[in-house]
Amino acid sequence: MPLHQSKAHYVPLDSVRGLAALCVVVHHFVGSEILNTILPHRAWIDVAFFHNAWLCVDLFFVLSGIVISMSYMQSEFGRFDVREFVARRVARIYPLHLAMLLAFLSFRLMKLGLVAIGVLHFAAPEMAVNNYFSFIVNLLLLQASGIIDYLSWNGPSWSISAEFYTYLVFAAVMLVAQAARNIRMVYALSGLLVVGSLGIILLVLRMESLDFHYHFGIVRCILSFFLGVLTVRAVAMVRPGASSLLQSTVQIGAAVTAIVIISLVGWVPSISFIAPAVFAVLLGSLMVFPRRALPELLTAKPLVWLGKRSYSIYMVHALVLVLIEYFARGVGAARFQSLDGLLPGLPSSALLVGFVAAVLGLSSLTYATIEMAGSRLFLGLIRPRPAKSLAAAE
Repeated sequence: MPLHQSKAHYVPLDSVRGLAALCVVVHHFVGSEILNTILPHRAWIDVAFFHNAWLCVDLFFVLSGIVISMSYMQSEFGRFDVREFVARRVARIYPLHLAMLLAFLSFRLMKLGLVAIGVLHFAAPEMAVNNYFSFIVNLLLLQASGIIDYLSWNGPSWSISAEFYTYLVFAAVMLVAQAARNIRMVYALSGLLVVGSLGIILLVLRMESLDFHYHFGIVRCILSFFLGVLTVRAVAMVRPGASSLLQSTVQIGAAVTAIVIISLVGWVPSISFIAPAVFAVLLGSLMVFPRRALPELLTAKPLVWLGKRSYSIYMVHALVLVLIEYFARGVGAARFQSLDGLLPGLPSSALLVGFVAAVLGLSSLTYATIEMAGSRLFLGLIRPRPAKSLAAAE
């Protein structure tokens, strides 16, 4: 068995997911309109890569396709159970999604309560479209289905919405392949879904890049997810024996290409369409060549820690950002400008460090108390036997 790999699990992929989640966190900090008006100088933070790190979401989608395919294609194809599959997926994503949705609701109600008792004169919502209808849409994970044409409440959760219904598409693919008693049918249908979703994006939705979410973002997810499924098949077909130099060149070349694409996509939006393929090559090369420097680096304990909490990091950071924005407005632009006079970029850098530290701290807490515990609780409620650990479920 290849280094770092156990059944349906590969440590460097977790680390990549953690790094990508961190990039999205910084991306939303950089893109905050409130912070942009308060912070006078953003120095090194204000770079193209962080501005365009929304593309890391497509890396998540490719990764999900790889992980799900590894879990269900290698050992469970012949005994794939839709009920069990859906239960595991709901247990994996819904407890934390629900908790954060309620946290945003509680924060909103708290502000309205402060207005009612006269502490505040006006309490603007974090998003102007945080209403009862959008709350129900979020509750049902329909944010990426085109029902509403805006992001609301916990904005980043749109991708969780897209991913959940993509899971159901994968389940349908598995059932068709099972009925045909041919595992190759999974890959044939995956190829059709990749081509079909790309065609819908270009010809029906007429998108000029992959930067869309509430407007049928599920199609964007299907494209990258099933590319991930095909990546697992491609990895299995690669013959060992490539030179160490070639292995490292492929891995580092794919990583550099991915960084360049993310950095340039703001100027050349159409380049985003090749990003999922580059991500697939990068992730696939980490799996095929596990003994090179890059995958070894990705097994470092801090990165593994980050990877395990990547879902929590992604889900909690929007709420932390709202709190950081309130803090910045309370401090005031004048104080930040005086600090900026000491060293250009000092206040923005310090605020970013505080933001990231708060996200990591809160995500570590939600990982243990909501993400993992909630998953075990949910599986325990729907099963007659003790729930499996999340690690086993994954």
